[in-house]
Amino acid sequence: MTAVTDQDHGHGPGSGNAETPENPEAPGILQKPGTPGTPEIPDESGGGDERRWDDGLIARRAAEASKERAEGERTAQDEAGTQVEAYGLPGSPLRPRLDALRELVGLSRARLDGDTLAEAGRVLDEASARQRLSSRHTVVAVAGATGSGKSTLFNALAGVQISDTGLRRPTTSAPIACSWTDGAAGLLDRLAIPGRLRRRPVQGSTPADEALQGLVLVDLPDHDSAATGHRAQVDRVLALVDAVIWVVDPEKYADAALHERYLRPLAGHAEVSFVVLNQIDRLPGDAADLVLDDLRRLLDEDGMAVGEHGEPGATVMSLSALTGAGVADLRELLGRFVQDRTAAARRLSADVDAAAARLRQVYVAEGRPGLGERAREQFTDRLAEAVGAAAAGQAAEREWRRNAGRACGTPWLRLWRWYESTRQLGGLDLMAQALAPPEEELTARQRVEQAVRTLADDAVHGLPAPWAQAVREAAVSGAEGLPEALDELARNAQTASAGRGRGRGGDTASAATDPGGPGTAGKTAFPAGRGTGAAGAVPLTGTPAGRAARPPRPAWWPAAVLAQASMTLLQIFGGLWLLGQIVGFLEPGLIVPALLMLAGVIGGPLVEWSCAAAARGPARRYGQEAERRLREAAAGCGRARVLDPVAAELARYREVRERYVTVTEFSTTGR
Repeated sequence: MTAVTDQDHGHGPGSGNAETPENPEAPGILQKPGTPGTPEIPDESGGGDERRWDDGLIARRAAEASKERAEGERTAQDEAGTQVEAYGLPGSPLRPRLDALRELVGLSRARLDGDTLAEAGRVLDEASARQRLSSRHTVVAVAGATGSGKSTLFNALAGVQISDTGLRRPTTSAPIACSWTDGAAGLLDRLAIPGRLRRRPVQGSTPADEALQGLVLVDLPDHDSAATGHRAQVDRVLALVDAVIWVVDPEKYADAALHERYLRPLAGHAEVSFVVLNQIDRLPGDAADLVLDDLRRLLDEDGMAVGEHGEPGATVMSLSALTGAGVADLRELLGRFVQDRTAAARRLSADVDAAAARLRQVYVAEGRPGLGERAREQFTDRLAEAVGAAAAGQAAEREWRRNAGRACGTPWLRLWRWYESTRQLGGLDLMAQALAPPEEELTARQRVEQAVRTLADDAVHGLPAPWAQAVREAAVSGAEGLPEALDELARNAQTASAGRGRGRGGDTASAATDPGGPGTAGKTAFPAGRGTGAAGAVPLTGTPAGRAARPPRPAWWPAAVLAQASMTLLQIFGGLWLLGQIVGFLEPGLIVPALLMLAGVIGGPLVEWSCAAAARGPARRYGQEAERRLREAAAGCGRARVLDPVAAELARYREVRERYVTVTEFSTTGR
């Protein structure tokens, strides 16, 4: 039998025009296709009756270009009506998996390096390219080692001598394609197989031959060839075909190069793999069965599932391409495989599985990472401690009680306190400003940094390294302005507290001398005046900084003030009465004025003590409210600067994790 090439369409001797000269090189001579000696270009569309001018090399090149355009148009038309067959099946999991992988890569580009996503990007590109081509064809490569007989098997399947065979090695130096039907030009172009290496088989009318309609068989160079270019071609084509027939022989079926370089990495592609033990005619007796069993064992060690008893997996069989034993069985298996028309989809699905397996370490976390309520509360507690919320609340409570003492206390005690404050104001205040700020500033910054580090550690626990790094960077970036923002909150709290006493003589001085007074509320976390203001800072009291916001006065304060004034008037009246008697202006009678004066002296402190006791509850509530507001302000600042960016990164990770689950949950290979 003679191979039918793309240049030979079998025109008989009588098919030529009698008026047409036999010289194909004569310029300007009109010739018809089919004339002997004419370099015909295969016309699969049946347009061979068109007449053209053949004026030599230029005409032939123009004809070749015209033929290529026609083939491209035919391929597009053929695929337009059949593309849905392989990729658009209702309920097919391939489409959502590819969409999820594409979204996964897009969402991860800013977090993962290009090398990590390179394989996934290649799979997406190859899937897109394959889906644009014919879905009626199945591209199957025949691969094997030197001397395994793959070219002989290739010829046996085609039914014609296409690929050279012999003792000289390597016999096959470039991929050779054999297409059973038309319309596979785009697929062969994708494999970079030139037109001179594209063949057509001799087809019969048997059911086995009809089942092979749509098959594109590619004979590859030896994968263990000494020529590196041959191995590169094998690797390139294997990444693009829909299925592979691995041809092994009894001598090298356990070759480490085959198992470690190809079968083991491609174990997930078992459903689109055929492993054929060739040359069984050289094995005596039951040796072929023993070698075949050992081959199955090696495949199992490689992780390649062997399809037996109807289970999915690789097809393993033995045959002799030289004698033809078992070749018919392989043709029958290939026919069912081709007519199923799912090889391309299964190959792409296996490629997606392999890409997902490589990405597992950067998407699958240990445990359930994230920010729980406990971590958030602890972060808020640390910020509140850093900003001095508790100290500010205590200072506000003391200030409220101090205001109650000023309103309801005796004037003599207030004068004494003012006198004491004027004596100690200068030295203590200067010492506090000179010594306290550096230590307090350092402590506050350390507390904030520790709070951010602890929060980041809790958030990234169990996260893959790239996403853990992204979360840490978000936390550190947000914490850059956090100390200044908290400093502004403390300054506003201190200013508001100090401003409450302005306008009353001695209030500021008294507050400064109190070690826990309002003058130190802001200094608990940051020294006043250090910060220059920060975005997002909120005044504690809701009023502009510098304006006095006095604590609320209870309804009983006017009565207490009136009672204290009455006690003071009694003291003054009784004292003047006694003085008048001593001087002689009034008649002697010490009992009444003494009782009046004693009542004022005893009643004043008694009123003051009663007011202090009554002020404890409101003062405590006022301090707690001040602490709560400062705590909430610090928590809001920390939430806007740290918690929200960290939560956004965690939400991004959860989103890509969902895409990754979509990529893997519909796996057809179980990997």
